[in-house]
Amino acid sequence: MRVGRVASWSSTANVVFAAVLAGSVAMGAGARAEEPVRIGVITDMSGPYSSLSGPGVVVGTKMAVDEFGGKILGRPIEVISADSGLKADIATGRAREWYDRQNVEMIVESSDSGSAVALQKLAADKKKITFFHSGTTALTNQDCSPYGIHWAWDTYSMANGAARAAVQAGGKSWYFISADYVFGKSLEADASKVVRQLGGEVVGSVRHPLNASDFASFLLSAQQSKAQVVGLANAGGDTQNSVKQAAEFGLGREQKIVPLLMFDTDVKGLGLKVAQGMEFATAFYWDFDDRSREFSKKFFAIHHSMPTMNHAGAYSATLQWLRAVQAAGTLDSDAVMKQLRSATIDDPVFRNGHVREDGRMVHDIYQVRVKAPEESKDSSDILKVMQTIKGDDAFKPLAESTCPLVKK
Repeated sequence: MRVGRVASWSSTANVVFAAVLAGSVAMGAGARAEEPVRIGVITDMSGPYSSLSGPGVVVGTKMAVDEFGGKILGRPIEVISADSGLKADIATGRAREWYDRQNVEMIVESSDSGSAVALQKLAADKKKITFFHSGTTALTNQDCSPYGIHWAWDTYSMANGAARAAVQAGGKSWYFISADYVFGKSLEADASKVVRQLGGEVVGSVRHPLNASDFASFLLSAQQSKAQVVGLANAGGDTQNSVKQAAEFGLGREQKIVPLLMFDTDVKGLGLKVAQGMEFATAFYWDFDDRSREFSKKFFAIHHSMPTMNHAGAYSATLQWLRAVQAAGTLDSDAVMKQLRSATIDDPVFRNGHVREDGRMVHDIYQVRVKAPEESKDSSDILKVMQTIKGDDAFKPLAESTCPLVKK
């Protein structure tokens, strides 16, 4: 009797234990199923590029997630963000933590070229897709990756548009004032190539530290060069400060000031009185057509300013990644990249785009001119689109790419 009772009790306990274990497994599976699909945003939140990138890049990313419905493959989507501090070690440290501890699936970068190159290498090791909005063409050349996409613009496309227009307008001799890091050097090199190809010459250059406040010595060197054009190979606050101080020096009276990279935020920071008549290339302008206006007005309602090409680029990149994941039916990076490379990129930001084997997303860009104060209807009405430059003409030809992924 005693033995039988013990056996009966043991069978019951096993059944109960099995039921509890099955319930725990089911709960675990449910928890995994509901774990968010995480997208990381690494950008300059507080430095000289914070207005052209920064919180607006997070807004653009979240707008795409909301438009998509907030879920992918039955799981909620979560956007997390971090400030790069414009330092590669901070950017890669945060990205590594995200990959290893938070299962981040994709990163949108909009910080600086040094951080971008470092993130490209880390993402390649982790086999994670990254969309880049920093300028250096190294990302699609010697530092290209099967998992990296250079999305909105690069130094080649911006320099090509701005320098070409200035040379064709008669600016044959050039002097460069450039930011002394990867981005500035890349922008200067790309512009110099265009100038020389069109029969112009580069008479000299000088480099300044990132986030400089005093450009007097650099502008004096440019003035003494007697060059017809002073090319500014910098961005953000550095561009604004150099243009303002150039006006104070009177450089614009005898030498043409040509910013090789400008954002809407730079024009607004300078004011139309100072910036009027300047021409440059841009990958996006909010007032281009009905689709861009509709998207931009929604962005404005959240961010209280119209989107720059980095803000709009983050929205586009995130939306296209989500579409590719849905089409592939998986988060596997190789499958998603295959889908992205086969897709035609079409959204409110970019039209008729495609992703090349070197990771460059090719699309149309625009040559724009800053309006005079009397031409502007309101504070956001700042640019006039002069011409559309087809993507194959705007970006570096694939045949010139040094990316080892390109089949020669």
